[in-house]
Amino acid sequence: MQGDKVTVLAAITKTHASWYTILHAFDALKDDRDVVLAAVRRNGAALEYASEALKDDYDVVHAACTTSSWRALDEASERLREDPSLHAVAEDVAACREATQSSSDE
Repeated sequence: MQGDKVTVLAAITKTHASWYTILHAFDALKDDRDVVLAAVRRNGAALEYASEALKDDYDVVHAACTTSSWRALDEASERLREDPSLHAVAEDVAACREATQSSSDE
C-alpha cells in the first residue's frame, strides 16, 4: 500500500485518518505534490513531513499557511519564509483565528 497514491489521497481527503499518520507511514509520498497538497489543505502542520523540495514550492506553502498560519511558514524553505505574500497570508489567518476566538469567548 505504500506506493498507492490513490488510496492515500482518498484517506487524506475522505476519511478521518490523520494526515500525520499518512505522511509518516508513506515516506515515498512525501515528495508527491498532490498528496502533500491534500494533506496541507487539511492541516498546514503536515508541511513538516513534506520533502525539502515541496517545502520550497510556493503553492504548497501557501496552502499550508491558509490552514496553519505561522506554524506552516516555520516549516517552509528559507527562501519562502522570507516571502512577503506568505507573511501576509499567515497574518490574515492568525487575525481571523484571533477574531473568531475573541467572539466565542464573549
